[in-house]
Amino acid sequence: MNTQNTVTLRNIAAATNAKLHGDGQLIVTDVTHDSRKSAAGCLFVAIRGERFDAHDFIPQVMANGAAGVISEQPCPDGFAGAWLQVTHARKAQAVAADLVQGQPSRQLKLVGLTGTNGKTTCVYLITAMCEAAGKRAAMMTTVEFRVGDKRGPAEYTTPETSDTQRFLRQAVEAGCSVAAMEASSQALDLNRCDNLHYSVTAFTNLTRDHLDYHKTMEAYWAAKKRLFDGSLGSFPDVSVINADDEYGAELAAEIRAAGRRVVTYALDNEADITAADVRETLGGMEFTLRAPAGEVAAQTPLVGRPHLYNLLTATGVALALGCDLADITRAMTTCGGAPGRFETVPHAGDFTVVVDYAHTDDALANVLRTARAVAAGKIITVFGCGGDRDRTKRPVMGRLAGELSDIVIATSDNPRTEDPERILDDIEVGLRETGRPYERLTDRRAAIHRAIAQANTGDLVLIAGKGHEDYQIIGREKTHFDDREVAQEVLRKS
Repeated sequence: MNTQNTVTLRNIAAATNAKLHGDGQLIVTDVTHDSRKSAAGCLFVAIRGERFDAHDFIPQVMANGAAGVISEQPCPDGFAGAWLQVTHARKAQAVAADLVQGQPSRQLKLVGLTGTNGKTTCVYLITAMCEAAGKRAAMMTTVEFRVGDKRGPAEYTTPETSDTQRFLRQAVEAGCSVAAMEASSQALDLNRCDNLHYSVTAFTNLTRDHLDYHKTMEAYWAAKKRLFDGSLGSFPDVSVINADDEYGAELAAEIRAAGRRVVTYALDNEADITAADVRETLGGMEFTLRAPAGEVAAQTPLVGRPHLYNLLTATGVALALGCDLADITRAMTTCGGAPGRFETVPHAGDFTVVVDYAHTDDALANVLRTARAVAAGKIITVFGCGGDRDRTKRPVMGRLAGELSDIVIATSDNPRTEDPERILDDIEVGLRETGRPYERLTDRRAAIHRAIAQANTGDLVLIAGKGHEDYQIIGREKTHFDDREVAQEVLRKS
């Protein structure tokens, strides 16, 4: 709650063009879509989802002392509380939460990152660079959130706007001058980023993903572009764009043509920020960082071309936030990026075990190319595909795994309610095309055992798909499962 901000139901009704039923002078202290978080003075937003209809929980939230309800439905006959009828509940939630929390995104520098791959690592890098420059920074990622000394696990890549506005209010009150967050395509499409003023936005890349939700690449791209085109309520002050990505090059040209500020980065094409003389090993990379601010030598424990792009993205954002190259490169030397992103599992053997979050065809191809560049021996890959998600990428991932690995073990990821064998059938379509050796083991623990058992001197075992996740979802049951822990168990027994 913003203790210095007093907002009434009448204020919110005016801001959301709502039809108000009830006492408009009631003071609203918070906004939420989650009935479990409702309390006295809270305005509850009733959203009808795919699995639940929040209207079913209205009696509960009103009994808890809620100030009222926002809904697209008309006020029911006999309803005793306050009711705000709106044309679009999610958009109204964004407006109301911004108002109640006192527009915190305008009281610090908010950074939003979107793209298929790299968002989480970029947030970690940007946070480290800002802290190296003496800026107090908050962050919100797929892995975790941090506000000052407070941190906790993430529930979603990008939460509902009421949660984000509350997070930003906490960041302001904790003395943060910067907050960095991921902006997923679904969140952008579902208005979860509306009414957030982004000082800096960044685009990493666009490859096949989430087509179970967006259906087409055109719709997927249209959702991503909302972070840059003003449709969230305001234009970003600066946009940092990957000029090597065809979508990024198009986006940068559009932003520049509109007379707005854009900073580009690339490894292959001309750009404002680039890297040269790259040298990489399993222990990290060294390269020359070139930017408008100058040219400096850089070192990082991160490995591979995808991470080089992440470092350039973060550099562009950090420069836009006022960090200098010395702060940026100092942060690079110590920041290991996000957990579960080409993370090496320590052991005393003469081969390497790596865990990575790669769960799209492009990400899997990138991490396998990175593995090939640094491994002396064979690449042994363990991976699966999520159930109840986009089936079109499964054979593509199978083909890429076969082409870029020496041995593949196809296994379960999070099968959810889908038959694990059916998922493997889809993956196997692509694997068969390559003619490379592969196995099917639905038990992920057994698959990891099998892969490590085959490793010899100089080999690299890649366990892909889950990265930082410490659970597996089979059916509707979520149980503890951490690829890193399982690999360590196997290695201790080897």
